[in-house]
Amino acid sequence: MRAVPEQLAEWQVSAAQATAAGSKSFYFATRFFPPHLAQAAYGVYWFCRSTDDIVDENPDLEAARRELESWREQLVAVMNGHTVESPVLMLFEHTRRQTGFPEEYPLELIEGMRMDLERTRYANFIELRLFCYRVASVVGLMMSHVIGFRGDALSYAEDLGIAMQLTNILRDLAEDADRGRIYLPADELARFNYTEADLLARRRGPEFESLVRFQIDRARGYYKRSFPGIPLLKPEGRFAVEIAAKVYRDILGRIEKMDYDVYARRAVVPAWKKYAITAGALARRKFQS
Repeated sequence: MRAVPEQLAEWQVSAAQATAAGSKSFYFATRFFPPHLAQAAYGVYWFCRSTDDIVDENPDLEAARRELESWREQLVAVMNGHTVESPVLMLFEHTRRQTGFPEEYPLELIEGMRMDLERTRYANFIELRLFCYRVASVVGLMMSHVIGFRGDALSYAEDLGIAMQLTNILRDLAEDADRGRIYLPADELARFNYTEADLLARRRGPEFESLVRFQIDRARGYYKRSFPGIPLLKPEGRFAVEIAAKVYRDILGRIEKMDYDVYARRAVVPAWKKYAITAGALARRKFQS
C-alpha cells in the first residue's frame, strides 16, 4: 500500500486540523516536535479521535456498535495492505508502518471504545484501569514508537496514559454523567458515602470533595511514576511529551482551585499557564545542561 504524494499531503493537513480542533493541549505540545514527528502525531491523533467519535457522537447504541465493528474491519484490512476509502485509516497505516508500532495497539483502542458501548459502570479500579489502558495508554505506546525510545520507556508511557485518562474522567465528570456514564469505581463511591444518585444530581459536599481528592491523589501518583520515562525517549521528542504531561497534570490543580466543583464548569489550563509551564521546563533544561 502506497499513498499518492498529493493524497498524503492532503491527509496530513486534515489530520493537523483535526488535532488543533480536537485537543488544544495535545496540539500545543506537538508544536515542540520537529515537523516529521508532528505529522506522525497528527496521524495517530486523527485515528484516535475518529474512533472515539464513533462512540461519543452516535446516539443510537446499535448503530454505534455496527459502525465500530465496520471500523475495525477496515483497520484490519488496511493493516493487511488493502486500500480503504477512509483517509483517516490510510494515513494512520502510513504512520504505523513508518514508525513500526504493533498492530495490537490500535486494536486495543477499539476494544476500549467497545467497553464504552457495553458498560457504563465500573465495579473497582482494576476494571477501570483496563479501560484507561485501552483508551489512553495505548496512545502513549504508539507515540513512544513515533518518537523512538530506549530501555523500559513503554512501561512509563503506560502509566502516563493512565494518569491522563484519570484526569479526563475527573474533568468530564458532569458531561459523562449527562450521558449516563459513571467511570468512578462503585466501591470507591461507597467508601466515601457518595452515591450514583448524588453524582447524577450533581450534589456536592464533604463526601464528594473527599472522593475527588482521592482520585486526584491517584492520578498524581501515576504522573509521578511516569516522569522517569521521559528521558528514555529520543531527545527530539521528549520535550513535547514533558510539556503535554505537565499541562495535563495542571488540570488537577485547576480542579482544586475550583473547590472541586467540576459540575459547575470544565477545568481547563489557560494559554498563559501553558506558556509558563513551557518556560519553566525550558529553564530547567538550560540549567541542567
